[in-house]
Amino acid sequence: MAKKLLLGDEAIALGAIDAGLSGVYAYPGTPSTEITEFIQNNKLARERGIHSRWSTNEKTAMEAALGMSYSGKRALVCMKHVGMNVCADAFVNSAITGVNGGLVVLAADDPSMHSSQNEQDSRFYAKFAMVPIFEPSNQQEAYDMVGAAFELSESLKVPVVMRVVTRLAHSRAAVTVGEARDENPLNVSRDSWVLLPGIARRKYVELLGKQDAMGEAAETSVFNRIEKAEKPSVGIIACGIGYNYVKEAAGNQFDIVKVSQYPIPAEKIKELASRNDSIMVVEDGQPVVEEQVRGLLGAGYPLCGRLTGDLPRTGELTPDCVAKALGLPGGPVFEPAKNLAARPPQFCQGCGHRDVYTALNQVLATYPDYRVFGDIGCYTLGALPPFRALSSCVDMGASITMAKGAADAGFFPSVAVIGDSTFTHSGMTGLLDAVNENSNIVVVISDNLTTGMTGGQDSAGTNRYEAICVGIGVDPAHVRVVVPLPKNMEEITRVIREEIEYNGVSVIIPRRECMQTLQRHLREAKKNAK
Repeated sequence: MAKKLLLGDEAIALGAIDAGLSGVYAYPGTPSTEITEFIQNNKLARERGIHSRWSTNEKTAMEAALGMSYSGKRALVCMKHVGMNVCADAFVNSAITGVNGGLVVLAADDPSMHSSQNEQDSRFYAKFAMVPIFEPSNQQEAYDMVGAAFELSESLKVPVVMRVVTRLAHSRAAVTVGEARDENPLNVSRDSWVLLPGIARRKYVELLGKQDAMGEAAETSVFNRIEKAEKPSVGIIACGIGYNYVKEAAGNQFDIVKVSQYPIPAEKIKELASRNDSIMVVEDGQPVVEEQVRGLLGAGYPLCGRLTGDLPRTGELTPDCVAKALGLPGGPVFEPAKNLAARPPQFCQGCGHRDVYTALNQVLATYPDYRVFGDIGCYTLGALPPFRALSSCVDMGASITMAKGAADAGFFPSVAVIGDSTFTHSGMTGLLDAVNENSNIVVVISDNLTTGMTGGQDSAGTNRYEAICVGIGVDPAHVRVVVPLPKNMEEITRVIREEIEYNGVSVIIPRRECMQTLQRHLREAKKNAK
């Protein structure tokens, strides 16, 4: 046994390696990215040849992990919460096929939207698919739970979701780690995973039949427990990291049911209700447990939490807001300093995206009432001053399909801006739709040769974007590559203007390496030259 100082993400990664992991499949997304990066750089993972290359998107990651599970090996899928939307088809159906080797789906939620476009709670997905959930309250549990999740997955033959939040993923603590077990041997499934309706109906009945076992596993889990106070009055159900906020705010003053494995431990919650006059549910995210407990105890039992407004309906919880809800004194409240100008995020100095937006704004200013449809990536900062170049940003890949829809409605000029990694993630199918209808749109693939927003991971289509676009069906004469530099501004604006005036699908690829990865590569080259 040894102790290591680890991020929550790193504890999950090491826990997976030590649990006999054979492959991690992921698309980078904050706050989940460091899990895969840790495995990529881990000595034992390299020695064992554990798969750790980035996937093109979360759906392909989920499907590849399912294939590894089919072969009997243990696989981990990592994504941020919105990635669950992308992989939902494969994820939900994996509960019906079942698994062979253990399969853990790590969803990193982002309450308060530190780097996300919504606050959705991945526990809803697991409940929808009717599979177990693990939700650690600290880094030690994060490490321990991965192994437990793989064991439960193989025992019940279902995928298991592990849900963390930003505050846990990106904070450090000492973690006691054990010895790494061996990987599973190759053992290809002999069961049918063909979801023809007749087979799927049988397998769905099998999944329903496992629900009692999932409930029993949660009821007896070492990660769920009831802590009793001397004078019960208000009971608390504390979920995941919410348990820490309760302990910091209230210590041992109240009865607490700690929930870190789901389905919710119904018997423990009923005992809590019998000992107390009311219950408060403390959960970081949406009121998933609060709604379930209301159904469990009935509408007449006094229950409070996020739904009742006793705790904030949005954003992360804090010890102070928990203390306030319990009628306890909180810590000092720090208000933002007055008379300070806001400092929104900005592009790096020298970033090629700056020159792309400068050129777009210069050309589009000559068209009345223009709009530019944007996408997910660091180039989304083009919506902010001083550029104010984007009018929409909804989800991965939406720029191209929204531009197509606007063109279908007769809007002109219809321009989409998408990054290189986002294009291969979710933009290619939208471009195919546009090609099939010869839509009058201009697609700008702003190529900085990396996945820049999440720290410079590999981009799936690097150096192949022209070939991809031509292969999809874009006229090669209207796949144009430019180098976004101030000295090339005349050429860039000319190309943009020509492609806007072309009646059909155009693709412009401004290509220049991200300043952050360029500096990293220059440092590495200098180091290697010594």
